[in-house]
Amino acid sequence: MDAREKEIYKVTLTGSAVNLLLVLLKFLSGIIGRSSAMIADAVHSLSDFLSDAIVLMFLKIAGKPRDDNHSYGHGKFETLATVIIGIFLTAAGLVLMINGAKSIIGCLQGNALPRPEIVPLIVAVASIVSKEILYRYTVRVGKKVQSQAVIANAWHHRSDAISSVATLVGIAGAMFLGESWRILDPIAAVAVSVLILKSAYDIVKPAINELLEESLPKEDESGIRELVMSVPGIFNVHNLCTRRVGNSIAVDLHAKMDGDQSLFSAHAKATEAENAIKSKFGNTAIINIHMEPVDRTLHKSSGNTLR
Repeated sequence: MDAREKEIYKVTLTGSAVNLLLVLLKFLSGIIGRSSAMIADAVHSLSDFLSDAIVLMFLKIAGKPRDDNHSYGHGKFETLATVIIGIFLTAAGLVLMINGAKSIIGCLQGNALPRPEIVPLIVAVASIVSKEILYRYTVRVGKKVQSQAVIANAWHHRSDAISSVATLVGIAGAMFLGESWRILDPIAAVAVSVLILKSAYDIVKPAINELLEESLPKEDESGIRELVMSVPGIFNVHNLCTRRVGNSIAVDLHAKMDGDQSLFSAHAKATEAENAIKSKFGNTAIINIHMEPVDRTLHKSSGNTLR
């Protein structure tokens, strides 16, 4: 296991331990404390725990080297893990929204709601603090190791912290504002579901774009062009194609250079351009450079010169 995988395992296992503890505390306090908002929050934390398990499962696959069936490596498995996390979030959000809406309708129709106890209120505060700390730790590691799945998992922690804030407000209102305000508890559950669905969208959209082979941002492509053309002897770049492959990138391009030079010389220039790209985007970048000859006399007659 390399250093990158070790860091991902460490942060994900830490998150798993915290999430498992919170799932148990939230379910117990929600049932004992008679709070639908806390039970909804427990479901959210359960989806966090499941997402941790998915990251660990797919990380092992994504870290495998290239093989005959996967010429570009297994990085897309990490992207697939990100999509699955988003699907879990979406499912959890929809379930919570439906259940919360049913409770609200029942309350408006005259059904009495129980007064929540103090225990879920305490658990909500503990959840907010612990999940915000876990978010900051996880997102820092995700950016360091350049893992979209880990960063997605970090935002899952942040969404759980935000949902616990809504839970806290709903429980406190239902407890201290009187019987007519107990509807705030299921309203908080619905608010949590909206936050979950928003988080799911933000996580799934870039992962889907990657699976659909969306190109790198224009500024990255411009940077690649500049890096290649900074190599002496490369006159121009065209047919540039880019995409993400998990935490890495793939680049295909045509580099125009003097057609009268030796193959050894042209290959050396292409290798220098490849190393320049890797210096910015990482050694795992997959780069294919097609060396395209340029007619020296044509460019001399037009006033252009080859470097």
